[in-house]
Amino acid sequence: MSSAWYVRRRVVIIAQKLVCAPDTLSDSNCAFRSAVHAAGVSNALYFLRPRAGGRATALLFALLLTFQLRLFSAQEEALRAGASRIDITPTLPVMLDGYESRNHLSEGVHDPLSARALAFKQDRRRLVLVSIDNLGFYNDTAAPLRRTILDACQLQPAELFLAATHTHSAPTLTLDPGKGHSNNVAYTRTLQTQLAQVVREALERAVPVVLQAGLGACPVGANRRQFAKDELGNPKIVLGRNPSILTDREVQVLKITHAADGQLAAVVWAYNTHSTSLGPHNYLVSGDVHGLAMQFLENYLGNGTVGSGFAGASGNIDPWYRVLPGFRTTNGWIPEPVLQGTFLGEEVARVVEEIPKPDLAGPLGTAWKTLELPGKLAGGNLVTNNCPPTLLNLAVARVGQVAFVGLGGEVFNEIGQAIKAASPFPNTIIITHCNGAAGYLPTRPAYLEGGYEVRSSEFGPDAADQVVKETLRMLHAL
Repeated sequence: MSSAWYVRRRVVIIAQKLVCAPDTLSDSNCAFRSAVHAAGVSNALYFLRPRAGGRATALLFALLLTFQLRLFSAQEEALRAGASRIDITPTLPVMLDGYESRNHLSEGVHDPLSARALAFKQDRRRLVLVSIDNLGFYNDTAAPLRRTILDACQLQPAELFLAATHTHSAPTLTLDPGKGHSNNVAYTRTLQTQLAQVVREALERAVPVVLQAGLGACPVGANRRQFAKDELGNPKIVLGRNPSILTDREVQVLKITHAADGQLAAVVWAYNTHSTSLGPHNYLVSGDVHGLAMQFLENYLGNGTVGSGFAGASGNIDPWYRVLPGFRTTNGWIPEPVLQGTFLGEEVARVVEEIPKPDLAGPLGTAWKTLELPGKLAGGNLVTNNCPPTLLNLAVARVGQVAFVGLGGEVFNEIGQAIKAASPFPNTIIITHCNGAAGYLPTRPAYLEGGYEVRSSEFGPDAADQVVKETLRMLHAL
């Protein structure tokens, strides 16, 4: 129950007592009844009529009160939003995450890394979406990073979506000197402070906004579970490119403009692909596909616009050009990471420019749950009776007619498709690598095929269906 609703309710009751008399069971003569309904609140004192001789006064008072109530409601409940961006590029050589075969520190920076925050506010409710150029919150870093933000900004756990873009050319995060290089520990500690700062700035900049949503499409991502044969001729799944399998190529875009002057404030977008155009032989820091797309978008839109990008359901999706050794520029060659990032960024920009006009803003709500799902021992395809459950953080939120789903793992593309198709909201944005790093969540059929994702997963075959079911239940409850 909002504070605005409570105030409106008390004012209505007092006004009813002033202009109506409870001496009849007929409500047809109460001028205030229509005003109460116009104000959007229930008529608790239902059996009322105006005092003798005061009908004109009562009607005038009721209409004036209705106008004041609507003005109060608009001021109190208008959706506000603010955005901020901060540079998180490492200043010292670090170990880059994503490939275990890397054996030495980074050798330079190709393009900068950033953390971007978009904060929504309505009454006392808030929702903050944070996108950072990083692989994810491994080495038990999700909880301490989230706690720093929650404490510094006085947020509730369900109000924070802390997500990584899953670039494989960013520093390994760790706060434990026993689990990483000292430069990485120092980097992660600095990142804690930077994340709190960027979220605080986004909250402080919140102003009334208009919300619009649109969809594009981009072929940069492709299914990576390629069919091959082993030395004996048996079928197997390898990481490669399998364009014969249809994937969700949607580019989901949210445009936020200032309500006062229509100026573009921020863009939120999500796309289904790993950011793995660069492979283990690359030792340059880079945001890869998602990061390069955000850099292009923000440069193109200008005026300090923040263009937060997120990795959608892409556990089995890679870029078309994948795991390359570096940025090839021979004889005018355009480096594939730049090519793919620009392609994706241009599609986001196109959607922003052509987005439908209706304002989708409305009620803000959030929910959080840590799911206990059927587990599996990493390293095999089979589930045994003694496998403990595997935990997955699940966050859902709504801002008017737009819903957000935050999943703390690498979720297969088909899972995201199932959630979007059955969602009660017309726009449902899937965000993965969010609030946790539980690893791969494959679909049930994938366990029959095997492959890297299934072998490394700690989830059992039934987990995906349970995630879809619980996500939809939570969305319906918002």
